Amino acid sequence: MALKVFSVATQMAIPSKLTTCLQPSHLKSSPKLFPSTNSSGRSRLRVYCSSSQLTTERRSGNYNPSRWDVEFIQSLHSDYKKDKHAIRASELVTLVKMELEKETDQIRQLELIDDLQRMGLSDHFQNEFKEILSSIYLDHHYYKNPFPKEERDLYSTSLAFRLLREHGFQVAQEVFDSFKNEEGEFKESLSDDTRGLLQLYEASFLLTEGETTLESAREFATKFLEERVNEGGGDGDLLTRIAYSLDIPLHWRIKRPNAPVWIEWYRKRPDMNPAVLELAILDLNIVQAQFQEELKESFRWWRNTGFVEKLPFARDRLVECYFWNTGIIEPRQHASARIMMGKVNALITVIDDIYDVYGTLEELEQFTDLIRRWDINSIDQLPDYMQLCFLALNNFVDDTSYDVMKEKGVNVIPYLRQSWVDLADKYMVEARWFYGGHKPSLEEYLENSWQSISGPCMLTHIFFRVTDSFTKETVDSLYKYHDLVRWSSFVLRLADDLGTSVEEVSRGDVPKSLQCYMSDYNASEAEARKHVKWLIAEVWKKMNAERVSKDSPFGKDFIGCAVDLGRMAQLMYHNGDGHGTQHPIIHQQMTRTLFEPFA
Repeated sequence: MALKVFSVATQMAIPSKLTTCLQPSHLKSSPKLFPSTNSSGRSRLRVYCSSSQLTTERRSGNYNPSRWDVEFIQSLHSDYKKDKHAIRASELVTLVKMELEKETDQIRQLELIDDLQRMGLSDHFQNEFKEILSSIYLDHHYYKNPFPKEERDLYSTSLAFRLLREHGFQVAQEVFDSFKNEEGEFKESLSDDTRGLLQLYEASFLLTEGETTLESAREFATKFLEERVNEGGGDGDLLTRIAYSLDIPLHWRIKRPNAPVWIEWYRKRPDMNPAVLELAILDLNIVQAQFQEELKESFRWWRNTGFVEKLPFARDRLVECYFWNTGIIEPRQHASARIMMGKVNALITVIDDIYDVYGTLEELEQFTDLIRRWDINSIDQLPDYMQLCFLALNNFVDDTSYDVMKEKGVNVIPYLRQSWVDLADKYMVEARWFYGGHKPSLEEYLENSWQSISGPCMLTHIFFRVTDSFTKETVDSLYKYHDLVRWSSFVLRLADDLGTSVEEVSRGDVPKSLQCYMSDYNASEAEARKHVKWLIAEVWKKMNAERVSKDSPFGKDFIGCAVDLGRMAQLMYHNGDGHGTQHPIIHQQMTRTLFEPFA
């Protein structure tokens, strides 16, 4: 079936430990809507209320309608749901496990693990990966600190370092001391080892705070890799991979949406293993079939809310909202979590548009107060469009809590409500800034915005669906917004600002991190972008530490979701606003992930 796509053109408290990062790094009762434009060029909606004849002028985001045809979504059907494909995939998994077991060369073992991970196959081989990496960890004394300074190969050392750290093994940065000269700098002779430099570059992004060797490794490798790309010539496939990594490093990339790129490259390699390639393609299509069924269920809920017809000012982005979760909630067994999160993201998008675009200050104060009290009996005090939104939110919380109670025997209604109360409070702060003409400092902005970006709300909902069992202490830590939640939300916030803030501010929104920095330090937009990118790198150091912390109260699946939220944000906003304005690059990735079988 051909894909039908419509493209219609239409009218956090910031912890004190991050404060140093703020310094410069370079020194609707169914109204009739009539579009209008004010003198500043910002689009407005003039709402005429027939009963009172009063006119309320409201902002408009000028959002395009959804690109996705309703009939197409409802008619999705994949041949890869059939049992024969699952049976063949199981046979191939067994064959590849045999390949892993019989391979004795440790560099080839590492390369095979790396290939399987990049192509989205790692969940089939976790036990095999652990056994191989444990053996390499012990055989090569990676557990020693200080690390013995002996002659090593840059390529294999960097590859092993990255994979071991990815899987939670403690490996000291001193493993790279043997590649330094007497002055403590990386040897210039390494500049000829392009493959080794690429692996060193990728490994350097696993650093935590204070690891200056890895900082130096990143600067050193980046310099020579950029020179290779600029010079051209030589191995074209290798240069393409280098450019891809320089754009976004592997550790910051989300796996599932990027898997087709790696499969295409793997297909062209002379050492390609046919069983691995067949499994990668088949598995990708089987997972896509699963995603389609999950999307259809989320889409039915979305259409039943009536938001598209009743709240025309809000973004119709259910498919985009679900697409986020193909990356954030990677384990395939968490289908219910992905379906739920499609709904969460859609509700967040609508409520965000109420606060940022449509609601008057008086209406927003009433809406926020009602959410705080969660008083269903008081909704008559709200305008019709807010009543509809709150009822949908209330029903969602009740339904989700019922599912959790049924599956896990825990009443999570108070917790889920608190997630939305906290989000509404942060939205309200920014609404008051807008209506009061307040321009926050960067520190003041980040203090509020790491929560207003909705990361904590998203992650708290995910927690209850991907965590099998939990204690009151764990939930308390979650709702104190544990550092893992905090840092993930900061990456989401900063990536969003890089991709969306110029357009949002041009329509009249409050200043974002770029504009706050420019105002605080009299900086250019280019300098502000450089600083925000630096901030993202600094936050990743903190998240790297939390990801493998022995003291973490959270399980592996939830930690993975929190880290992947930051990665997915960097995908969605890397080339602009991939969520709200439907950037064509993201649109292509969504089509490839959700709708077009890989051949």
